Amino acid sequence: MTNEELQALTEEISNIHFNRPFRHKAYFNKRLRTTGGRYALYSHNIEINPKQLEFYGEEALIKIIKHELCHYHLHLEGKGYQHKDKDFKTLLAAVGGSRYCQTLPGSHNKTHTVHYYQCTSCDRFYKRKRKINTSRYVCGACKGKLKKIKSLPSEKY
Repeated sequence: MTNEELQALTEEISNIHFNRPFRHKAYFNKRLRTTGGRYALYSHNIEINPKQLEFYGEEALIKIIKHELCHYHLHLEGKGYQHKDKDFKTLLAAVGGSRYCQTLPGSHNKTHTVHYYQCTSCDRFYKRKRKINTSRYVCGACKGKLKKIKSLPSEKY
C-alpha cells in the first residue's frame, strides 16, 4: 500500500464511520517502533507504522486508523481526545477502533549492554546502561576516580 492509498483509505473511513471529512495528511512512517500510529496535535497529520500492515494485515490497519481518527476528530472539536478521556473511549467503542495495537515480532527480545564501574577510592560499584567518560565523571560518594570493570549483555537492567 502506498501513502496515496493510505490517504484515500483514511478519508473513506473518516467519511463512513465518523460522518466528517479528514482534511489533513495520512502517511506511513517507518521510524515508528513501539506504536501502531500517531496523531500529531499541531499538524493534525496521522502517521502509521507500515510494519503493522505488513505483519497483521489490512484489518488491523483499519482499526489503527479508526483509533487515530478518534484523536483527530475529538481534538478538532475541542473534546477529550486523550486515551483517558470518556469522550475518546466512547467514540472508539462506537466506531470499532482498537484500543491497543498488536506487538510486533522481535520487539521484546532485544538485549542491552550493561556497563559496570568501580570507584578506585571507596570501592563503590555503579551499574549503567550508557557508557561513562571516566576522565570526566567521578564517584558520587567520595569524588574518587572511576574505572570500568566490564560490559555485559543483559536482557533486563
